[in-house]
Amino acid sequence: MTSKNITMHDDGQPSMSSSSAPSPATSLAGSILAAALMLPGVQAHAEAPPTNGVISIGYLDYRESQSDMDRIRVHAPSVSIMAPVAGVWSISASAVTDDVSGASPRYHTAVSGASRMNDDRKAGDVSLKRYLDRGSVSVGASYSTEHDYVSRALSLQGTFESEDRNTTWSAGFGRSNDEINSTGGAVVGAKKNTTNLLVGVTQVLTKNDVVQLTLAHDRGRGFFSDPYKAFDNRPRSRNENTVLLRWNHHIESTGGISRSSYRYYRDSFGVRGHTLSQEYVQPLSQGWTVTPEVRLYTQSAADFYYDPVYDPVFGTPFPPGFNAANPGLSSADQRLSGFGAVTVGLKVSKQIDKLWSVDVKASAYQQRGSWRAFHSGSPGLEPLRAQTFQIAVNRQW
Repeated sequence: MTSKNITMHDDGQPSMSSSSAPSPATSLAGSILAAALMLPGVQAHAEAPPTNGVISIGYLDYRESQSDMDRIRVHAPSVSIMAPVAGVWSISASAVTDDVSGASPRYHTAVSGASRMNDDRKAGDVSLKRYLDRGSVSVGASYSTEHDYVSRALSLQGTFESEDRNTTWSAGFGRSNDEINSTGGAVVGAKKNTTNLLVGVTQVLTKNDVVQLTLAHDRGRGFFSDPYKAFDNRPRSRNENTVLLRWNHHIESTGGISRSSYRYYRDSFGVRGHTLSQEYVQPLSQGWTVTPEVRLYTQSAADFYYDPVYDPVFGTPFPPGFNAANPGLSSADQRLSGFGAVTVGLKVSKQIDKLWSVDVKASAYQQRGSWRAFHSGSPGLEPLRAQTFQIAVNRQW
């Protein structure tokens, strides 16, 4: 079975990402920084110390399918809590467990095989934040374990606000150390270490407009290949760079907020990705809020990706030009192929009273090789569909 993490990609796809076969998603430490600094609301000012605590209990249901075949199914209950401490501190923690079952990915053609899998992941994190007059400093730690994969991460991040309070600078540092022990013993004690750096600036332009620019750099060293795939041999290092631009605009006539973003990604594997996202938050009467969203994503294939064509008799072919004496770099992982994707979603929130609120969100994702923009995508890629349902109940005290 493949080592897995549920990650919310910047193309909007919550999916199973093999830890030993990373997709363009960030690492665990990088995700912590992203959660801390790339705020969906694009906050213009330094955060004030919270006066109330919040506990949230959530549940995520995720399923994938290809053609006439169901693939991965995930049930992921979670809980998170934030509590103010001594007026200038807050402590936050969360825990999630993923129950994963179904068929392993069928990558390319209808005649390719798929094995069954059943696995679970347990993960948790904790962070401590100190609020300052014009900024904040926080430290965080996280831990994730599966039967074949363990990840540990630490993070440090801070924000600083200008004197006129119209500009906020942010910076973060993260470090994760992972260990891979594949089922069957093909890989034992393999290591992967990733260092994450992130800087950003948020600027108030007008009373209705706020923009945010964030730059991120991830530097990974170690084992990146997938031990469960034949002919999967990837470089021992991976450098990733991301530019994210967000713009929030308040529409006075409707009272709603438009959230637009563009993300550019590139890495040393040769993958180049573009994500264009749009949300619209519309408050309604009696505590209701609706948020429709759409995301468009396209990426190029990694330099060593090959697009196999399966033989109905002999099965998986060798990569083109395969040399047993010098196999070189190669991978048929569809996450390293060239494809385009579309995500549409709708979130509905209800503020029940002063203390209680509920969020419900549903989204649909579809990925196709032919949808890649700018150039042709990977021609043998099997279309992939995914649906996600999330619900969270929140209680203040």
